[in-house]
Amino acid sequence: MQSFKFLKASLLLFSISVFHSCTNQNKDKENLPIMGEKEIVLIEKDGKKVNDTIYHTIPTFRFVDQDSIWISNKDLADKIYLADFFFTRCPTICPLLAKNMLIIAKEFAHEERFVILSHTIDDKHDTPAVLRDYAKKLGAPLNWRFLNGPQDAVYTIAGKEGYFSYAEENPDVPGGFDHSGAFTLVDTKGHVRGVYDGTSEEEARKAIEDIRKLLKQL
Repeated sequence: MQSFKFLKASLLLFSISVFHSCTNQNKDKENLPIMGEKEIVLIEKDGKKVNDTIYHTIPTFRFVDQDSIWISNKDLADKIYLADFFFTRCPTICPLLAKNMLIIAKEFAHEERFVILSHTIDDKHDTPAVLRDYAKKLGAPLNWRFLNGPQDAVYTIAGKEGYFSYAEENPDVPGGFDHSGAFTLVDTKGHVRGVYDGTSEEEARKAIEDIRKLLKQL
């Protein structure tokens, strides 16, 4: 079952990487693609009918962090952020994800335009108090927020409607919850600009490079 989980995550990351390559091949290397499906619509501009592109965006959310502060899309309107999924009692990939995310968090510890959102998928156990202790043990900088929200809302935002990751309750896997190790990069408009394998330190370094590219464009 564990191998199936990694296969599932790998297939997702492969499909995203293929999309990344196809959409970015003729663009400047400093420009990251906007990932996901897009829709061409006809709008009126300056009295003329013109085509406009509607890109995939992260759906509206409102979750509480380790300090019992509510965080929503509106709070991130002027920030770039990196999102992932975990739970504090995770016996498999979460420690490795946390190790690599900590590298990124420390790199941008003093960058006010960047934040990390780690969504717990075990909302009943991972209360703000539990998340606060977890963050303290990790040595997480202040730009790393650990979020708790209703299970259904978190699972929905994890998938294709949101971060191109996945999360689910599964009694057949260690810890009782299944999730990918994806880190998802989101810009100030809520567009997904990159998906990385959070179990790989090399991928974490790639995420750092891409975050810097986006920050230069602000």
